[in-house]
Amino acid sequence: MNKLNVAVFFGGCSSEYSVSLSSASGVILNLDNEKYSPVMIGITKEGSWYYYDGPIDLLLNDTWYSSNYCTPAVLSPNHGEKSLLLLKEDGITKIPIDVALPVLHGRNGEDGTLQGMLEMADIPLAGCGTLSSALCMDKDRAHKLVSLAGVRIPRALVIKPETATESITAFTAQINYPLYVKPVKAGSSYGVTKVTDASQLLPAVSLAFQYDNLAIIEENIEGFEVGCAVVGNEELIIGEVDEIELSGGFFNFTEKYTLKTSSIHVPARITPEKAAEIKETAAVIYRALDCSGFARIDMFLQPDGKIIFNEANTIPGFTEHSRFPSMMKAAGYTFREILSKIIDLALSKYAQSKQLS
Repeated sequence: MNKLNVAVFFGGCSSEYSVSLSSASGVILNLDNEKYSPVMIGITKEGSWYYYDGPIDLLLNDTWYSSNYCTPAVLSPNHGEKSLLLLKEDGITKIPIDVALPVLHGRNGEDGTLQGMLEMADIPLAGCGTLSSALCMDKDRAHKLVSLAGVRIPRALVIKPETATESITAFTAQINYPLYVKPVKAGSSYGVTKVTDASQLLPAVSLAFQYDNLAIIEENIEGFEVGCAVVGNEELIIGEVDEIELSGGFFNFTEKYTLKTSSIHVPARITPEKAAEIKETAAVIYRALDCSGFARIDMFLQPDGKIIFNEANTIPGFTEHSRFPSMMKAAGYTFREILSKIIDLALSKYAQSKQLS
């Protein structure tokens, strides 16, 4: 059987560049090498594209782009050509691509930009499409759509740099402290601050604006965060619900990637009935945001049992110990099996789209 060439994109012009390197390493190491050949496409922080054919450990220490394993490359935009163009000194050569699996977090990779490029080039895309990726990256629009689907959302105010301070303080007086200030479009908790009193509010707003031109002020939700790993197009596979246990503060970047003072419980320490309700809510959210392939849906579970939507991650962390593969493992699926399923879903969706065109 001929192996499929899977274009794995990593790096990118995003504050989450380093996270992408770790996730891509996990994906490449867990691809079924009897079925797939990874075509590694690295994007530097400055936005330069390279075909990378070196060892994986150079990704983990971020020395991949300074090696002898890089060839400048671009994706052919020609509809149906499905190839990576290697820009060599003696000319251009092509590597065919059967399916693309972006493992880029944040801007310029998870937000619909790369997805749109892949769809224009007529390359089967593993994961959410252009519209869904853009919607899920935008916390405000994602919340509004999910609310229309009948799921509770936090009270929030979206602000611009020119928003009057009086409007901000009037809203915060309604929701009280603590509260959260976040960039509207960013991930891995970059630019997020838990604000416990008025003196911290404006510095938190300034920090959020370092990552996006819009910020969102959200009420604090009592309880704890739960998540669902979802895989599928029409029929969905939902992993075991996980639970984030915090000793204080919030699940910031440091806690997400080191778990210094927090713990993740899989399955969550809740009743089977509540777990089933959370899974059903995750499915509603997944469909409301037009997700396909895979995504991680994060919610809050309040002490009174109410479920509140937090956010949807269309390219969640993909290391061996990340939440997404851990939830699927608890449901009986190996990392390798899930990656194969995601690629199969991409090819199936692509084939269906061709029948309609």
